[in-house]
Amino acid sequence: MADLDGRVAMITGASRGIGAAAARAFAAAGARVALLARSRDEIAAIAGEIGADRALAIPCDISRFWEVEAAAEACRAAFGGLDVLVNNAGVIAPIAPLHEADPDRWGHLVDINLKGAFHGMRAVLPGMIAQGAGTVLTVSSGAAHGPVEGWSAYCASKAGAAMLTRSAHLEAGPRGLRVMGLSPGTVATDMQRAIKGSGVRNRVSELDWSDHVPPEWPARALVWMCGPEADPWLGEEISLRDEGIRRAVGLSD
Repeated sequence: MADLDGRVAMITGASRGIGAAAARAFAAAGARVALLARSRDEIAAIAGEIGADRALAIPCDISRFWEVEAAAEACRAAFGGLDVLVNNAGVIAPIAPLHEADPDRWGHLVDINLKGAFHGMRAVLPGMIAQGAGTVLTVSSGAAHGPVEGWSAYCASKAGAAMLTRSAHLEAGPRGLRVMGLSPGTVATDMQRAIKGSGVRNRVSELDWSDHVPPEWPARALVWMCGPEADPWLGEEISLRDEGIRRAVGLSD
């Protein structure tokens, strides 16, 4: 695991699942963490658990750029800097065939999953470029590269976010920034319950709960990605389905 002592990380979607696990994992690795989510009470509880001197809860709707920009400014003001962005926030609904999908809900998912990732990058990149260093990690999905029945919005948004990662690496990598994506596989979170309960049958909805990895696995991978061992994957997506990656991170079945 990377030693993040003295580093500052901002994590979106930090109220539950991978985001909450990542906040705890980054803090355990020595980082100070800013937890962003719309769920005020949940992130406040996690920040309190980590400790007021090491964690800051910032209620934020990542679909609104000005809120994300203000959150980044609050993080810098509280901790004196910002070294890592974890673009984690995401939603799965609407789960529906294209010909039945609600256009407003379809668009709102894109506002969160794709535009939210852009908002995070846009809020932190100027400061990171100015300091000549920083790490930007975006949680991706196998759905970015292969269609899944009923998931047109999710697949399209994750494909877009994957291209954002490549674009950010192309532009910011030569300026000293580290940019990568993480494809965690299927993770035992509330999202999987929503998938199971949607009524839409596909290869993911038919998985057993035991087939999913715990959220602590991608959380540990995100911490590992902040260290030089992950540099061979700069500009790319790291997949937790890769047994070699699991071994490098220190994970096992």
